[in-house]
Amino acid sequence: MPQSNTALKKSGEKGVQVTPLSVLQRFRVLIRTAQRHSQWIERQSGVTGAQLWALQELAEAPGLRVGELANRMALHQSTASNMVDRLETSKLLRKERTSADQRVVRLYLTTDGEALLGRAPSPARGVLPEALRLLDEEALLRLQRELDVLLRQIKDLDEGFGMQPLPFTE
Repeated sequence: MPQSNTALKKSGEKGVQVTPLSVLQRFRVLIRTAQRHSQWIERQSGVTGAQLWALQELAEAPGLRVGELANRMALHQSTASNMVDRLETSKLLRKERTSADQRVVRLYLTTDGEALLGRAPSPARGVLPEALRLLDEEALLRLQRELDVLLRQIKDLDEGFGMQPLPFTE
């Protein structure tokens, strides 16, 4: 495909041409790779990528409240609550109320949930959240700043989308 000379710029690597389309291709690779991993998780484990991530969070921090789980996954609390209900129905987690305050509900993996997590594909959080988690703080800051610049270019941006799981992980 022909590329306009004005769109070509040298990146930090020798001989690498950077264009809006080359960056778009990288976004496609990123999203499709995450999508393929999520579909593989579902085929292998029977739960969605987001559900497996929730199980991983509860394995690492038993007794989280729904709001705390939502924060750890950057989700709306209602989204996390619906996911927790599905996982409870599937008997992969259980809810417990504390004796001191019956309004407080804590979440714990069941034996079935622990077993599923133990045999599920890695990374349980998904390839994109895990790759981001492995970046150092400086790299994350640069990436976030550049993405913020990109997002400012988009009209009618709905920032609420940032608190929803990717559609293929639900």
